[in-house]
Amino acid sequence: MAIKSLNQFSWLRTAVLSGRRHWFALRYGVNIHPSSSISTSGRIVSGARGSITIGRDTLIAFKTLLITRDVRTGESRPITIGARSFVGGGAIVLPGVTIGDEAIVAAGSVVMDDVPERTIVAGNPARVVRRDIEVTKRGRLASADQRAQRWQD
Repeated sequence: MAIKSLNQFSWLRTAVLSGRRHWFALRYGVNIHPSSSISTSGRIVSGARGSITIGRDTLIAFKTLLITRDVRTGESRPITIGARSFVGGGAIVLPGVTIGDEAIVAAGSVVMDDVPERTIVAGNPARVVRRDIEVTKRGRLASADQRAQRWQD
């Protein structure tokens, strides 16, 4: 019997990501909302328990790095990522950064300063490239959902 769709294994992906979320909570004291997920290749360098908070419906993509330990001072500075946000693959979020609600961090960006809510940032260092965006769950642009709906109709 051939596999018709990988969607039949979605329960496995959900279980793995849930286990990973619990591991981060136990090991590093990371506060991840149950509706959010961090990729299995995402990495955390935490200087203190409870120094990373991730809001609801947020997605942290593959090969991201969240660092709370400041190498110059040795202190831990907290990272906060808001609700309905997206951090793209290969992005690096440095100590003390707050990413606002409904914000998108482009892939490969290096976030050194706070990201305002409802913006898209990109580059090294990350700079605002678009403001007043509308997103759905996991930081997906609402306009992308509308285009996809038109193609399905």
